[in-house]
Amino acid sequence: MAVILSSNSPPFLSSFFVKPLSLVKSSYKKQPQFPQILRKPSNPLLFTRAMRAVVQRVTSASVEVEGKIVSEIGPGLLVLIGVHDSDSDADSNYICRKVLNMRLFPNENTGKAWDQSVMQKNYEVLLVSQFTLCGTLKGNKPDFHVAMPPERSKPFYESLVEKFRKSYNPDSIKGSSYLQLMRKVQLLLLV
Repeated sequence: MAVILSSNSPPFLSSFFVKPLSLVKSSYKKQPQFPQILRKPSNPLLFTRAMRAVVQRVTSASVEVEGKIVSEIGPGLLVLIGVHDSDSDADSNYICRKVLNMRLFPNENTGKAWDQSVMQKNYEVLLVSQFTLCGTLKGNKPDFHVAMPPERSKPFYESLVEKFRKSYNPDSIKGSSYLQLMRKVQLLLLV
C-alpha cells in the first residue's frame, strides 16, 4: 500500500489520491463500453501545486548509485519526495509532521492493524528526492517545469531531511544522495 500526500490537498481528497482508478471515466449509456482515461482532470485541485510524498511501508529499503549502496534502512518507511517550485517551509513542515505521525503499523498489544506511527515503532525513514512526482503530461510527453529547479531544490531537500532528523531520532532518518543518477531503488515490502 502506498499513500500519496500533497501539502495543499484538502482532507477529503486523501482517499481520492490513493485510488488512481478514480481518474477513469466510464459511460453507462451503451453496453459494453470500456472506461476511458480523462485527458485533463475536471477538478483543478488534482494538478500538482505543492510538495508531494509517496509513502511506502518496507521491511528494508536501499538506494544504489553506480553499484554502491548510498543509503539503506531496515523496517520503516520509504518516502519519495517531489518538491514543487512554489514550496515553502510550511509545506515541508506539513509533510514532515504527516509522515512521522501517520498510523501505518499494527499494534501488537491491542491487535489493531493501523494503530502506530513510525516513531512509536522506533522504525527508520528513508527520504528519496524524486522530481518526477511533480510531473504532468503534455500530450504523450512528460513535463517537469513545475518541479523546483536543481539549484534551489538541493538545499530545500537537505533542509527537509534536517527537519525530519530534528523531529525524530537523527540516526533513524536517512537521506539519499541528491541529483545522482539512481540505478536502483531496492525495497522489501511489509506484508
